[in-house]
Amino acid sequence: MDAELLHSPVVGFTEDEEVDVSYWNLPLAFMKKRHTEKIEGSKALAQSWRMKDRMKTVSVALVLCLNVGVDPPDVVKTSPCARLECWIDPLSMSPQKALETIGANLQKQYENWQPRARYKQSLDPTVDEVKKLCTSLRRNAKEERVLFHYNGHGVPRPTVNGEIWVFNKNYTQYIPLSIYDLQTWMGSPSIFVYDCSNAGIIVKSFKQFALQREQELEVAAINPNHPLAQMPLPPSMKNCIQLAACEASELLPMNPDLPADLFTSCLTTPIKIALRWFCMQRSAKLVPGVTLDLIEKIPGRLNDRRTPLGELNWIFTAITDTIAWNVLPRDLFQKLFRQDLLVASLFRNFLLAERIMRSYNCTPVSSPRLPPTYMHSMWQAWDLAVDICLSQLPTIIEEGTAFRHSPFFAEQLTAFQVWLTMGVENRNPPEQLPIVLQVLLSQVHRLRALDLLGRFLDLGPWAVSLALSVGIFPYVLKLLQSSARELRPLLVFIWAKILAVDSSCQADLVKDNGHKYFLSVLADPYMPAEHRTMAVFILAVIVNNYNTGQEACLQGNLIAICLEQLNDPHPLLRQWVAICLGRIWQSFDSARWCGVRDSAHEKLYSLLSDPIPEVRCAAVFALGTFVGNSAERTDHSTTIDHNVAMMLAQLINDGSPIVRKELVVALSHLVEQYESNFCTVALQFIEEEKNYAVPSPANSTETGNVTPVKDSPAIPRLRSVNSYTNLRAATTARTLNKSLQNLNLNEEGGPAAFSPGNLSTSSSASSTLGSPDNDEYLLSFETIDKMRRVSSYSSLNSLIGVSFNSVYTQIWRVLLHLAADPFPDVSDLAMRVLNNIAYKATMNARTQRIIDSGSLTQSAPASPTSKGTLIHQAGTSHRSKRSSSPSSGSPPVPGASSSSLTNEVPKAPVRDGPPARPTYTPTLGGQAPHSQQFPRTRKMFDKGPDQTAEDGDETAAHRGFISVSLQTGVCDWSAKYFAQPVMKIPEEHDSESQVRKEREWRFLRNTRVRRQSQCVTQRGVTRLDDQIFINRNPGVPSVVKFHPFNTCIAVADKDSICFWDWEKGERLDYFYNGNPRYTRITAMEYLNGHDSSLLLTATDDGALRIWKNFADQKNPEMVTAWQGLSDMLPTTRGAGMVVDWEQETGLLMTSGDVRVIRIWDTEREMKVQDIPTGADSCVTSLSCDPQRSLVAAGFGDGSVRVYDRRMGPNECRVMTYREHGAWVVKTHLQKEPEGHIISVSVNGDVRFFDPRMPEAINILQTVKGLTALDIHPQATLFACGSMNQFIAVYNSNGDVISNIKYYDGFMGQRIGAISCLAFHPYWPHLAVGSNDYYMSIYSAEKRLR
Repeated sequence: MDAELLHSPVVGFTEDEEVDVSYWNLPLAFMKKRHTEKIEGSKALAQSWRMKDRMKTVSVALVLCLNVGVDPPDVVKTSPCARLECWIDPLSMSPQKALETIGANLQKQYENWQPRARYKQSLDPTVDEVKKLCTSLRRNAKEERVLFHYNGHGVPRPTVNGEIWVFNKNYTQYIPLSIYDLQTWMGSPSIFVYDCSNAGIIVKSFKQFALQREQELEVAAINPNHPLAQMPLPPSMKNCIQLAACEASELLPMNPDLPADLFTSCLTTPIKIALRWFCMQRSAKLVPGVTLDLIEKIPGRLNDRRTPLGELNWIFTAITDTIAWNVLPRDLFQKLFRQDLLVASLFRNFLLAERIMRSYNCTPVSSPRLPPTYMHSMWQAWDLAVDICLSQLPTIIEEGTAFRHSPFFAEQLTAFQVWLTMGVENRNPPEQLPIVLQVLLSQVHRLRALDLLGRFLDLGPWAVSLALSVGIFPYVLKLLQSSARELRPLLVFIWAKILAVDSSCQADLVKDNGHKYFLSVLADPYMPAEHRTMAVFILAVIVNNYNTGQEACLQGNLIAICLEQLNDPHPLLRQWVAICLGRIWQSFDSARWCGVRDSAHEKLYSLLSDPIPEVRCAAVFALGTFVGNSAERTDHSTTIDHNVAMMLAQLINDGSPIVRKELVVALSHLVEQYESNFCTVALQFIEEEKNYAVPSPANSTETGNVTPVKDSPAIPRLRSVNSYTNLRAATTARTLNKSLQNLNLNEEGGPAAFSPGNLSTSSSASSTLGSPDNDEYLLSFETIDKMRRVSSYSSLNSLIGVSFNSVYTQIWRVLLHLAADPFPDVSDLAMRVLNNIAYKATMNARTQRIIDSGSLTQSAPASPTSKGTLIHQAGTSHRSKRSSSPSSGSPPVPGASSSSLTNEVPKAPVRDGPPARPTYTPTLGGQAPHSQQFPRTRKMFDKGPDQTAEDGDETAAHRGFISVSLQTGVCDWSAKYFAQPVMKIPEEHDSESQVRKEREWRFLRNTRVRRQSQCVTQRGVTRLDDQIFINRNPGVPSVVKFHPFNTCIAVADKDSICFWDWEKGERLDYFYNGNPRYTRITAMEYLNGHDSSLLLTATDDGALRIWKNFADQKNPEMVTAWQGLSDMLPTTRGAGMVVDWEQETGLLMTSGDVRVIRIWDTEREMKVQDIPTGADSCVTSLSCDPQRSLVAAGFGDGSVRVYDRRMGPNECRVMTYREHGAWVVKTHLQKEPEGHIISVSVNGDVRFFDPRMPEAINILQTVKGLTALDIHPQATLFACGSMNQFIAVYNSNGDVISNIKYYDGFMGQRIGAISCLAFHPYWPHLAVGSNDYYMSIYSAEKRLR
């Protein structure tokens, strides 16, 4: 951030009030795009730029009815009159020769625009000749376009009945030719050019006949006896284009200075006629010495852009294209100016015809009709360009001076640049876009044009769509053949923008070998990282679900190039390299084997611990598609898959939900690959769960009543829920305990503590993933919950020895764990995977019970034949060997076993068949041997007595989650980065933006709160019993937290959070936290309290959830959630989970009923440190000081320990105080450099420690039997709440300044037993929650405040 940005919000304060800018620079947690946006790709824009039907005009009929020397009877010509036809004077030679010369000339003029078409002239024809000509051309053209050019200067004008005129054989009569017949012979698609007076009549008649045709066809379709019914369908006339020289009532101009076929001249020789017309204007007198004769001598060729004539032609093309693009609707522009080269040229020239002919009171007509363009401002640029060119002519021709090129293109680029730099967000597209396209053809301006084009595309997907609709694509595709190094960064940028918006261009790139360009950019070590990132993004799009692209890039050595850059310091590059690898071997086995040879999977492992969550996510994606290939399996590939699976399993407690979601998908690929093995494990677990008597939460409590919370702070309404599974609110957390093997069922509270019976759910945050009902999911949440717990201490663990199936058992456990994830999207995905397999396994078991297992051959090699081996296989677990020392602090990763996987996997148990993976077909009874485990009559997941095994409905009900291939959308979401503006100043740095203004306002408010509260506390607080707020909370308050700067207070009960405005005394919000029934909220923190506040809640099962949009009329949303501590046992007596938050460093300290203090870095969303506590009791309170890197912890055994987190795990405990005799209620580490530790135990003794001294430096005694206590961070006040229903407030000398026993106001009843207390971080306010549901706030005397 720039220095000026840092210091800007100091307005509003006088000089002596110094503003602490360090607060402005405090980092924000959980405000990255992955937290604030929905993780999904951008909606694909319907791309209309790609011509679905490119066409060519392949045949041209030139029909000239001139009858040289004989004027038609219905036109009176002036004298002198316009005579030239195709720039030839017909009277200068014999009539026949003139006709032939004119015909040949017209053909040449058209050939300039379309040299490859077949041209047929028909000079002064009869009706039959025209018919023969048209039908033969249509026959040869097939579906392509045919042009019909009609010059009627030697015949009468068209008739109102829709006829044009031709001749009889002897030229004694004019014969009418109906447009209806002409339509029939010409067919469609066609283009008609009419150069004759009253030509507009033909256009009208044409439309009427076309309509008449359609009506006849409709009649014929209804009536089978209609004569048209048997005929082949005539083509639709909608694809016919017409250009006519004038309106129905107008005559052609007869000015002798103009050619007679002015319209044809404009259409076929535009530059020549435009220059002549320019010279005929009055303004031409300003260009001395230019005459019509001189114009004929302009040097150069039309198609050579370096010559004067060629440059004018180029400018003309750019200008007419620009006018059309700016005036026409987009689809019409595409159809007329981009579909067919000849049509596009004729229409560009038609714009000139409109300009010139309108100056002679003649209005050219077209169908489809165009808006008027003759007044467009770009024509002035054309006049200027002609002016500049012509003014040089006399000296060039007479003295041979060099030609100065026109500044037109440079000026237009400058105009474009001005538009880019000066414009506002929402504005009309820039006029100059088509010119930028033309400039790409010129080497002189190419670099600048590409730079500006890149800046334009950076404005967003709409800009990319516009550029594509102008027709930029073929130009930038062609430029990939250029070897100029300076174009590389620009082209890579432009292509990244295009592909981010329209990925269908992958095919064009591969077809033109464009991928090689990006491979060379990626492999170039001198390229800056951001350009290599774009190159690898482009390659990732090329190989995405596109087999040809995968093959081309594999041959181009993409895998090796990517692997070299996996550890680049640039995180976005690492992320996209991983995504690109994941996509190239997705369902493409030769790429996977190429990866195996390069040990790609092992190189990717390093990214699984990358500090950036998106990079970890990309690595998981790549490893997921790596194991998700369905080609033939060998022992080698199975070993690799198992290795990858166990590496992935270690991310089970990653702090970022996007990583865990991707993990579920990656494991689901593995489950698909080894379906039969997982079915075996699933059946085993299901069986264990049925037989093991852990009371399921569903039957230990009756159908509970649930408290759903409306968005408005209304009184909670009740709704009954019959199972855990219905609750798929975005809040439903299904976190289970993690160290299952340590679970003691006889613990106080017993198994009933695990009952998720009565859950409240929030309508305000319902899940995006849909709500599967009970009958849709086979394994309900309780079943999975129970399986989780059963699996760790049941017979599955009693079998010793490592078996082949142990990997599957481990991964099944990981999925069970993820199904209980606190983040709903993660658990939803895992539930789908588990249910998919459970469903297939049970359907399969049913099939087995119907087919007599004896009659089946044992076709499945992977299935062992005896029941015994099966259990051995499914059952062995690595967990039994895992060191269970609580201080090890590592999450129970299934793969963290003492023996390395690589060694143990190949040792398959004794079996009949080879170890290859069988293809799993449920109906064929691949699992025959398992049917022996089950009694024949028992049905899996019985729904009722009448259900039979052939129940067809069930298959339909479950198809939903079986066929779905899971996806997280993270790759598509990441691709949005390239579609969004990269060069724009972010809003928070833009001093005019609303976001910035709000931040400044909050900054000033915060400073004011600090100032004013400081004045109050410095004067000294002598009493603290003025009740400023009281209200009944919906639940018993268990944790209470003041917002540091606004008037909001958060009050948590067991599983919901209520927000109150303590100044206005009203409730703002109440929502469900989503923790399971058997857990409770034990801590809360405001994150980013100084700015965009988030609320963190911690529950006693170790789960952390972070919420946004609370208390502000929006629906609360979960930002993220993760398992902060993995070995927590929810108990009623423990400390639960305690946390402390450091805003300055973004570190979160967590501990509780565990033997470690775990530190999470919220920036990286990963665990950075586990500090072993070295105590045998739980941590009850945490306090940290970022300046000194100290952490002070109070324990259940009365000890207070101080840790220095800069030191290693063995020496970081720097001090232990054992002076308290009982449970420490609160430990507070003062933030000053010399700050003391203040700690208080249940017995009410307050002790002050200096971290450098071995014993307390001061002791005060307060009330005994404390239930809650808080210490004011600024004023050194202690508030003690006790079971004896009163609150005592002490000052730092240990004097009681207030005793509160009764509520103020009505009846003045006695305060209930105090359940929680909290001071405001700045004001002398004390919030008190008690067991009678009341929440009150006390403050210092009014005069002080």
